Order: sequence, then C-alpha cells, then structure tokens
Amino acid sequence: MDLGYLVTRNARMVPDKEGLIFEDKRYTWKEVNEKVNTIANALIGLGLKKGDKVAMWMMNTDMFVLTFYGIVKAGGVAVPVNFRLAPPEAEYIFNNCDAISVVFDDIFSQAISDMKPRLKGIRGFFSAGAGRFEGIDPIEEVLDTGNIDEPGVNVDEFDESEILYTSGTTGRPKGALFVHHAHMVITASMTSLIGINPEDRIIHAAPLFHSAELNLYLNPGTYVGATHIVNKDFWPPENVLKLMEQERVTLFFGAPIMFTMLMGAKDFEKYDLSSVRYYGYGAAPMSREGVKQMMDKFKTTSFFCLCGFTEAGPGGVALLPKDQIRKAGAGGKYVVNMECRLVDDNGNTITEPDVVGELVIKGEMAMKEYYKNPEATAETIKDGWVYSGDLAVMDDEGYITLVDRKKDMIITGGENVYSKEVEDAMAENPKIAEGVVVGIPHPTWGETVMAVVSLKPGESLDLNELRDFLKPRLADYKIPRLLEIVDALPRNVSGKVLKYKLRDMYKDKVKA
Repeated sequence: MDLGYLVTRNARMVPDKEGLIFEDKRYTWKEVNEKVNTIANALIGLGLKKGDKVAMWMMNTDMFVLTFYGIVKAGGVAVPVNFRLAPPEAEYIFNNCDAISVVFDDIFSQAISDMKPRLKGIRGFFSAGAGRFEGIDPIEEVLDTGNIDEPGVNVDEFDESEILYTSGTTGRPKGALFVHHAHMVITASMTSLIGINPEDRIIHAAPLFHSAELNLYLNPGTYVGATHIVNKDFWPPENVLKLMEQERVTLFFGAPIMFTMLMGAKDFEKYDLSSVRYYGYGAAPMSREGVKQMMDKFKTTSFFCLCGFTEAGPGGVALLPKDQIRKAGAGGKYVVNMECRLVDDNGNTITEPDVVGELVIKGEMAMKEYYKNPEATAETIKDGWVYSGDLAVMDDEGYITLVDRKKDMIITGGENVYSKEVEDAMAENPKIAEGVVVGIPHPTWGETVMAVVSLKPGESLDLNELRDFLKPRLADYKIPRLLEIVDALPRNVSGKVLKYKLRDMYKDKVKA
C-alpha cells in the first residue's frame, strides 16, 4: 500500500464525500483524486521518474495537499520545505535534495526568480497561486487543462516517499528519507491510538511541512477517508477558533505555543468547540503547569501528548487523556508498532526510575537514512534504534518525561542541570508567561544557569525575586544566577525555542 493509492481508494469508495476544504473551496474525494492525478501526470510529462524529488515551498493550502499526493502518486519523493526559511536556506535544501522540480507559493516568486539561475538540476517550476510569472507554469492552469486519468505508475510500499528536513537548530538541516511503508505503519499507530475514523473532520492549523501534521494527521486522515480542513494563517487565533466552530472540527493538533495563542484569543469562551473529540499537543515540551492551564481553559481532559521526533516517523511515546491530570508534563508511554527505551552513553538500557538517559525508538515507521549523509545516519541509527538526542527519565510506572536536549544540558561546577526541571518550576510563577534556561560560559564554574523569560502583561520580576521563588522548589545549583527579560523567545516553526541563539546572544554575559 502507498500514499497515492489511499486517494484513489477514497475516490472509488466514498467519491461524493467531502475530502478537502480550504477557504471557499470544497472538494469531494472524487475531485481530490482527479486533481491529484492531473498533477501526477504533469510531473510525469515533465520527465519525472520513480525516486525523483520534487520540492514544495508552500503554505498550508489546498494546493499543498493536492501537490503532495500528486508527487507521491507519480512515484516521486515529496520534499516539503519550511515556509519560514530565508531564501538561501531554502536554496540549500533544493540543491541538497536533488530536486528536479519546485512548486512554490506566490510570495516566494521573487526569491525563486533570483535563485533560478543557480538551480541547475531543476527542470520545471510551478507556481501555486493566482500570480503569473515568466517561465513558470501555474498549477491552477495545469489542474484546469490536464489529464485526470490514473497515472498508472506502479508504486511499491518500499519505494521512497518523503524527505523531511530537520529544523537545523545546531547546523545545516539534514533530510530524513522515508518510504511509503513507514507511513502505513505510523498511520496504523495513530488510528489505533486516537481512533481516527471516516467521520472525523481534521483541521490542519499546524504547518503541513512538519512531520507531525503531515504524517500523524494528514496521511492517517486520508487513510480512513476523513475530511481535511486546511487553515493557512494561524494569526489571528480567533479565525482558527471560528473555523473550528463552523466546520465542526473533531481533531486538532498544535505545538504548545499554538495552544497558548488560542487561549489568549479574545472572547475565547464564546466559541463552541464541543465537536472536538481530541486535542493533540507535541513538537515541543510542555510544562506541568502549562498542561493544567490548557485543560482548565478548554474544560476537558481530552488531550493526547504526542512526544516524538521526525527521524522516528515521528514515532515516540504518548500520554493518553486518562493520564493528563496525574501525569501532566510527562511525554507518555509505549505506542503500538514501536519500541522505546532509555539508554546510557554506552547504549545500555536504563531500567531504574529517575535515571537520566537518551530516548531511543525502534520500528518500521522510522526513516531509512539521512539523505546523502551516511556519517550522520550512522550516528543516529544504531542496531536499528533511532537516537533522539533527547534526555529523559522514566518513573516507576514506565512513563517517560523529557528533561533536556543532550546538547542543551547544563554542567555547572560538575553538576548536571536539566533545563525542563528548572523551566517547570519557573512556570509555576504567576508572573511568568514563558521561560527557559540555558548554560552561559563561566570562568569558575564552567557554565552558569541563566533564565530568559517573558512576563505576563503589567508584571515585573527581578533576579532576587525569581531566586526566592525557586528556593523551596530546586537545589541551589539549579537556580538561575542570571535573568534576562524579553518580549518573546526565539522559536523555529515547530514551536521549539532556539536555545542556541540565546546561548550565542548572552555568551559574554559573565566576564572573566
């Protein structure tokens, strides 16, 4: 079974059922399939062969969904690209993935025009909006005039399907390469975990280029013939809430920052969200306090924490609704179709509770390799286990809680400080909206703990006040020695705070 076949099957079995909604456009599954076929046939006409890569520099739109399935149905490999990247960053990915074609939204037309002479391997450019650009084929015209017949490409489930580039928070992004079989396995995991069914109406408000929204919600939804509702702009959040109410959305996924934005929406309580069966959160850690605030605001415990990482499919662990209160802040436990464990620096399994180790995942949903990067692949995949780079602890019931990124752990005076423990304690302070800690170079202690926080409106906070608040909660060496108040924390599109930027920004804060 392959991703393109899922669309074909829906067109045969539920042809008149709504499959895709975007703004004022509504497509049945029959119409979705015809447009997907048109794109697939256009790419084949361009010379696409099985295994060729097609980059997608696109926002959340109907065209993203149609293009994605068109690429994979043609036997190509879809390469969704972060729409927040600067042009040189996107250009690096276009070249690194060996794309033969790029499909882009109109807002990137100038950047594409500038880099086009340098993209020697690309044979075709397609614009996905209403704009018309010299030397560029508009997807809308292809859809109006193209061939709607099935392309007839024999795609095997072990053929390559996607390259998803990592966030690149510590260097050049790496392309995680997947095969169709991996998506079928993660689809089975999600449908069994959340009970995704044909009557579900799934809103795609998180970026579709991101592994979680694409592989945990779009593909499983297509697998069961659910209805996809695509939301382009998350700001203002009132528009998202309004769309959820109007379309009677049943499933929503977001990064913690997205939930924060929704909860801050004007007149939040007036929106009828009673149709939502489950909310999923993930892509970045959420504090105990944050989880509790979320449940209070939405007046439900119908949340899933989906704690995973791109290279694993995104496989990982999950926290079920029944555990949201008593295990708030935890990542969760075992998910069907995948194995998880914590290991020490030598790869030995950690079985004792509360001992820090690296989270590793094993299963058929994992990536095949990092594209054209055997060294990084060998560092990440060992004996079939995918190493996350996330440090975690396990409690006496087997629930796993992330405590830090391996590269973010702070060592001060020989003592290990795991940032999430400190950040969770800071989250209990009623004045703090958001806060993180990073290690700053120190001439005596090696590193010292620095807190970088944003405050709630009208609040003020100084270092002594913060330290006094944390003293009953943390050992002294874990309590920040430095404090910086900022308007907002730097994040990538997945909602993860870019701690390396903070470390670089404040590296000279302590003078020798």
